[in-house]
Amino acid sequence: MAQDSGASNAGSSVRHYNPSPRAHPGLHAIALVEIGKGLLALLAASGLELIGPAPLRRWVWELIRHFQFDPNHGAMAWLVNALSPGGVHLAAAVAALYGVMHVLEGWGLWHARAWASWLGCVTVALYLPFDLYALAKHPGWLALVVVAINLLVLWVLARDLVMRKR
Repeated sequence: MAQDSGASNAGSSVRHYNPSPRAHPGLHAIALVEIGKGLLALLAASGLELIGPAPLRRWVWELIRHFQFDPNHGAMAWLVNALSPGGVHLAAAVAALYGVMHVLEGWGLWHARAWASWLGCVTVALYLPFDLYALAKHPGWLALVVVAINLLVLWVLARDLVMRKR
């Protein structure tokens, strides 16, 4: 019996999933990037709440004056109007949610959790159409690198999920 199982394993090239997080250096690299993005978003959310709308409005008005933008039309005018206490709180809440999600995803990837690989696949798949659109509209090496990195991340995460099924 032992001889049969050894013979069948020797001829098989199917590798079984190693559940040890140390067996997944690609997941660790992605995890570090995700945790970094999450911490930056949390820092931005904290900064928005600490600074508040009044200084932000002054800074935008300074930009409008310095670059001689139209203060009544365009993106800068919209931004000045959006910098209300409610708008700043909403932006901070969205940034905080984004940050928490990326930190959790990074933690899960670091510990080789399947749910984190699924979450990463979904988020990369959501970003990819925008990256491809940016590449089509503004072709260049930077846009190409962004698409290539996102495809690599998607491949690593999808490969992790496929290996778990074997």
